[in-house]
Amino acid sequence: MKRVYLDHNATTPLDRRVFEVMKPYLVEHYGNASSPHHYGRRAKQALEESRLTVAQAIGARPEEIVFTGGGTESDNLALRGVACAKGQGHIITSSIEHHAVVRTCAALQGKGFAVTYLPVDDQGRIDPDDLKRSIRKDTILISIMLANNETGVIEPISKLSTIARNHGIPFHCDAVQAVGKIGVDVNNLGVDLLSLSAHKLYGPKGMGALFVKEGIRLAPVITGGHHERGLRAGTENIAGAVGFACALSIATGTMDTCHTTISSLRSKLESEVLQRIEHVTIHGSQAERLPHCSSLGFAFVEAESILLHLDLRGVAASSGSACTTGEAEPSHVLTAMGVPPEIAQGTIRISLGRDTRAEEIDFTLAVLEQAIGSLRSISSRWQASGRKVS
Repeated sequence: MKRVYLDHNATTPLDRRVFEVMKPYLVEHYGNASSPHHYGRRAKQALEESRLTVAQAIGARPEEIVFTGGGTESDNLALRGVACAKGQGHIITSSIEHHAVVRTCAALQGKGFAVTYLPVDDQGRIDPDDLKRSIRKDTILISIMLANNETGVIEPISKLSTIARNHGIPFHCDAVQAVGKIGVDVNNLGVDLLSLSAHKLYGPKGMGALFVKEGIRLAPVITGGHHERGLRAGTENIAGAVGFACALSIATGTMDTCHTTISSLRSKLESEVLQRIEHVTIHGSQAERLPHCSSLGFAFVEAESILLHLDLRGVAASSGSACTTGEAEPSHVLTAMGVPPEIAQGTIRISLGRDTRAEEIDFTLAVLEQAIGSLRSISSRWQASGRKVS
């Protein structure tokens, strides 16, 4: 059976070049970076060289990079780290954040912190004026994602961070979905904390990083030894760090070429979906988006059924964040954007990769058209609406 993978926002395949540079640190150079002998020094050297590579890719200094176990841990370290260091106060985030941020903020609310969730417009964009109005005297942190993991919509981070800086408030940005797809420079963005993840850009799972600008105080979330400047205890994942650095170097080096190719393929996908299938909504299509992500809403059919049809024909896609698969409620992102439930519940996310080919898009279009037609032909809600089967 022909197989097409279009779920790169959930994870990406490990680049074989990344695997090759990781292998020696899994088998031969297995030392603990905290050990003083030859094996430890070799590991420490690889760790610090990787830290430098990651830092340079985002315009940071190596001492500002803390390696973590992934994007979720990076988000937790940023939010909980600031909150615990402050002890109390008010946090501002948005209504469309990844659950790594939303649920962490909810947990902090349970511990007495106040949280404001900024609204978005119908394209999923945050209004800087809403941020200005939400700032309080006791605001200790603002956390806004760079690009949404469901729609790909890019937020005006530099404008938002300027507001935070003018009020002396630390600004955290979850850039997990954006790094490696668009240019990310912490100086241009004006952020104090920024989360990254390796497996979103053809690196290993279980590896991430947090940029922590000099002068930002964090309390550690994982306590123990003095690893990672005392902010993340535990023996460092040397192979993961080496793989992360390699993957990020490849992604940034090929970004411009990939951006052009993937944007063209997404345009082909979206334009032909609109031509072939009736009553389709492309969420966030009027906003600036990541080049590879498309959120497609099909009225009066269930996303789970669409995805099952696609999978049976060999096409892998998703209904949104991989972290919320199986939840009965509509996406909190689409709900915040004001998307009607009958469309939100029929929304799937297609996310292309740098190896996606035009013939795979053609195949997916044919499968998708057949799937929607078949589902609508047996949908009582579709028939009750008085519409014809597309």
